[in-house]
Amino acid sequence: MFRNVAELVELAKSQRKKISEIMIEQEVEVTGRSREEVLAFMERNLKVMQEAVERGIKGVHSHSGLTGGDAVLLQKYIEKGTFLTGETILDAVSKAVATNEVNAAMGTICATPTAGSAGVVPGTLFAVEKKLKPTKEQKISYLFTAGAFGFVVANNASISGAAGGCQAEVGSAAGMAAAAIVEMAGGTPEQCAEAMAITLKNMLGLVCDPVAGLVEVPCVKRNAMGAANAMVAADMALAGITSRIPCDEVIEAMFKIGQTMPTTLKETGQGGLAATPTGRKLEAKIFGLPRNNSETTS
Repeated sequence: MFRNVAELVELAKSQRKKISEIMIEQEVEVTGRSREEVLAFMERNLKVMQEAVERGIKGVHSHSGLTGGDAVLLQKYIEKGTFLTGETILDAVSKAVATNEVNAAMGTICATPTAGSAGVVPGTLFAVEKKLKPTKEQKISYLFTAGAFGFVVANNASISGAAGGCQAEVGSAAGMAAAAIVEMAGGTPEQCAEAMAITLKNMLGLVCDPVAGLVEVPCVKRNAMGAANAMVAADMALAGITSRIPCDEVIEAMFKIGQTMPTTLKETGQGGLAATPTGRKLEAKIFGLPRNNSETTS
């Protein structure tokens, strides 16, 4: 069992195993399931993620009318070849958006680690797939690596927007994705941890301010930026760049920031973008009357 990133990395190093393998073994031990059962369960999650991405890039729209179609626009933009960044990173952004647009349209997604942040991990996975050409087993391992880092955050800080702001949701998801990308690309356990730290450091303080209390605006586009952040951080870690602040300390800092963040900026729909004039107009348009701002989203 591991409790933090330092212990996770040390286990992987001392046993000469990948982080994904350490997480698989822990799941077997904790759940009492066989290895085959644990892998089969994650394979089902992978299938749900793939189906959500495929549905989203074909085009979906939410019932509220706030979100939809942006994943399609990005795919068309990529096809033009006039993009300024890179195809892989834009593909990750598009597929992250696709997943969250499916979520907003009441479709089936896999919470990674939450529904509101469900786009980052699959978005990056199915984007780097084109370049790294992983086997199905390696894609499943990708999810276990992401899960290992999510496990640490959930047990030492929070993955809830209501408890810690969007840094705890999309921030955690982006860090999980960055670590998983690094392992899939052949990086070391230490580099996985550096990628997580670099990613999360650059999302500290991110508030949760859903317009009309719906997991749509700005949530969908924050998944897009989380995916981009994860991709860049993974490349930085693979290049040998390290975080001056250890990963576990970054996670602790996120927890403390979340504790001091006002409740108006933690999923209540009372502050930030939700409280802008346009945000309030959209809320009134969707619900007919202003919502009870004490409500929170799930």
